[in-house]
Amino acid sequence: MKYWYFILSVVFLTSCKSKAVLVDSNSKPTVTIDENAISSQKIIKNHYNNKSDFSTLYIRSSAKYRDEKQSQNVTAEIKIKKGEKILVSIRFLGITMAKALITPNEVKYYEKINGTYFEGDYASLSEWLGTDLDFDKIQNMLVGKPIDDLTQQDYAYELTDKFYKLSTVKDKTEKAFSFESKNFLLKKQEITQPEKDRTFTVNYPNFQDFASAILPANLQINAMQKKGKTEISIDYNSVTFNEDLSFPYSVPDGYDRIFIN
Repeated sequence: MKYWYFILSVVFLTSCKSKAVLVDSNSKPTVTIDENAISSQKIIKNHYNNKSDFSTLYIRSSAKYRDEKQSQNVTAEIKIKKGEKILVSIRFLGITMAKALITPNEVKYYEKINGTYFEGDYASLSEWLGTDLDFDKIQNMLVGKPIDDLTQQDYAYELTDKFYKLSTVKDKTEKAFSFESKNFLLKKQEITQPEKDRTFTVNYPNFQDFASAILPANLQINAMQKKGKTEISIDYNSVTFNEDLSFPYSVPDGYDRIFIN
């Protein structure tokens, strides 16, 4: 199986078609920051107050995959029905090379090069990718939200040069979330497992302000493990909200099922 097809498929992870306005997420605040005047709870509240009102998303994007052996440019069509399903289609030169259907209970995908398909839950997939995944985490990652619900845990707070940074306290899996200080948009989320020498990072350089939501304009994914480093860069070329979307998925005849141990 071609590793990069699988990674790209999984981690991309009346309608409103408002023109996007780029949010300057690198801007410094208009007032001087008083480190004692804000708390982790306020940072979390302000972040979740950013608009995210949609039922479906249709994202057309371009993506670049790179590891230590190869580099590949593809296009990706991402359909999201909020809280229910995500369909990702990977195309190269206009030809569908891989497709993934992600639901809260399972992940399905097939890839054309080797004529294989996968159907399974998140446990084996998380172990293979080197980071815990579920439907909500993938959906949150794609829309520029923290993979975890930050209201359910305590976080240590620090003020860095540009960002507010929240970090987990006394946890074997270390997680950190950095927010810009003007609009409290997520700039970076990082998951580290020191005992297993694993790091998974997602950076959000810029955002787009739509009528229904503020979404990433692009995201950069870096996964580092003992077996190597993987980089994925995704640019959201167009986004459509709240259309009636179809989610067609069927494995072509003759494909062989694979299993992840």
